[in-house]
Amino acid sequence: MFLRLKSGILSVLLLIFFSGVTYASSETQVDSVRVIDEVVVTGTRNQTDPRLLPLTVSSITENRLTERGEPNILPTLTQDVPGLFVTQRGVLGYSVSTGGSGGIKVRGIGGSPNTDVLVLIDGLPQYAGLYGHPVADNYQTMLAERVEVVRGPASMYYGSNAMGGVVNIVTHQPENDTVITNIHAQAGSYKTFDAGISNQFHKRKFSSAAGFNYSRTDGHRPNMEFQEYNGFLRLGYDFNEHWQLGGLGNIAYFSTHNPGTVSAPIEESQFDILRGMAAISLENEYTECRFPTSGAVRFYYNGGKHKINDGHAHEAPAPTQVYNHTDLMTGLTAYQSLRFFKGNRTTFGFDYQHFGGHAWNTLIANDTETDIIDKTQSEVAGYIDFRQQIVSWLVIDAGIRLGNHSEAGINYAPQGGLSFILSHDAEIKALVSRGYRNPTIRELYMYKPANKDLNPVSLWNYELSYRQLFLKRRMRVGLNVFYLHSDDNIETQMINGRPLNVNTGELKNAGFEAEVSCRIWRGLHVNTNYSFLHMENPTLAAPEHKFNLSVAYHHDRFRVGSSLQCISGLYTALATKDTLAVKESFVLWNANASVRIWRELWANVKADNLLGQEYEINAGFPMPKTTVMGGISWTF
Repeated sequence: MFLRLKSGILSVLLLIFFSGVTYASSETQVDSVRVIDEVVVTGTRNQTDPRLLPLTVSSITENRLTERGEPNILPTLTQDVPGLFVTQRGVLGYSVSTGGSGGIKVRGIGGSPNTDVLVLIDGLPQYAGLYGHPVADNYQTMLAERVEVVRGPASMYYGSNAMGGVVNIVTHQPENDTVITNIHAQAGSYKTFDAGISNQFHKRKFSSAAGFNYSRTDGHRPNMEFQEYNGFLRLGYDFNEHWQLGGLGNIAYFSTHNPGTVSAPIEESQFDILRGMAAISLENEYTECRFPTSGAVRFYYNGGKHKINDGHAHEAPAPTQVYNHTDLMTGLTAYQSLRFFKGNRTTFGFDYQHFGGHAWNTLIANDTETDIIDKTQSEVAGYIDFRQQIVSWLVIDAGIRLGNHSEAGINYAPQGGLSFILSHDAEIKALVSRGYRNPTIRELYMYKPANKDLNPVSLWNYELSYRQLFLKRRMRVGLNVFYLHSDDNIETQMINGRPLNVNTGELKNAGFEAEVSCRIWRGLHVNTNYSFLHMENPTLAAPEHKFNLSVAYHHDRFRVGSSLQCISGLYTALATKDTLAVKESFVLWNANASVRIWRELWANVKADNLLGQEYEINAGFPMPKTTVMGGISWTF
């Protein structure tokens, strides 16, 4: 099975070698609203002025992603996106299964493991077919030209698993006459090392983006080693001004260990994970015709092989078997947007997914295999989104998705919103939307709590937002208030003396988010954000208060930056009949600096947790105190 999986990944990567990069086409200018420089594609399928969308979308630029030298995008998202929090347990690496981290929560929604916030690469879903959760170690900074985060349900466009929000990694789009190569390397605390090379190229009709990264650490606790190899390739070809062919491939292997909690350490635990994805796209754009239109057809595949030895407690017997699984997801997505009349944009879309996998245990003594599950599911869906500018100051948006899951049945996701354009630099938006998540194969069929009669989880979101630019557009202020209500949540409870996954209870979250970014003067930028979350039913890894302040100064010869993050009311353990809830509060101060040595050769250093705070995000897994990294980056 493993050989077949590797052959499948290799075949698709070879196939996309002869295809090209595709990107969402630019939005046709909506009448009487001049499109500003900022555009987003998440939550709309087309590059669009975010003022015209009722959704709240945060966009994190490549500069923000790279300035602190983080190999993975998730630490930067935790810092820059209000309402979003990602669990961690060490210096590098997130891992999977028991003791893993990388759980993403948006406004308290995310699940454990995360099945409620969908991760996309160029709009295509990324998650393990059996378990339904993203694999956090895959999402490398080198992939991203920017990252867009939808804070709130986006199921109308993206279906199941987008119930709480979406993280979309938009890969590099090199401009014409571009040849850029970057090499970086850094090393530091706990024998941590990270190095990589990337290249962007665009000449005439051909474009490419490629990269490779390696990272490792011993970790700040015994039995916490981590290493990862990650590579990607994107090639593109423009047939003409209307049609583009494109493709993308990414493959990653990582090996990690679970040290267990401080009170119950684990020895000889090891996780070996291989993940791969590939996509082929054909896009079109016609702007000079009676009904301007743009759209795409995309085929995608992602899958992996996991081998897990759960290890054993000190002086306890070693496990007699290891867990294995292979999983896959294949799909087809197609959409077409048209402008039927003045101020209009109507999008029609179709999605098909086929996903699942095979899991088994292997006896260490004689390689005897015992099946756990071998199952696939599928889902087909269609959607329509209608956006219309009524007058110069009012845009309405309404859409609905209708999907049919092979086991969960028919589900729907409506969305409606209003955008009030107060001026060229200010707007107020109102949104009502429904998100949903189908039960995963794990919840339905795997392990003792499995229950094949589970229903989908649904969530309603109500949101009001305000954004305005001040000081000749050097300052941006945003404020959101929201209320979320979900029911039929899937939880594991003791029923008739045995654990069982059941649809039970409801979740009610409310809160507000504020963010301010300002360019004080040339090169000096200040960004701050704050989010407050009230949970009627507390959940793990969703802080009540989250505040971040970042200051950066960029000069021709040096760059310095510093950030302060304050977390309060973070549940690391919930109350049970026998134990009390555990809350964490902590303050993290991080700093970084770079000096230009020669041309675009830079030396850099960064330090995290300068205050040496003692804190936990996952219960029983203390985070490292002060860590320091230093290295070089060369662009030519």
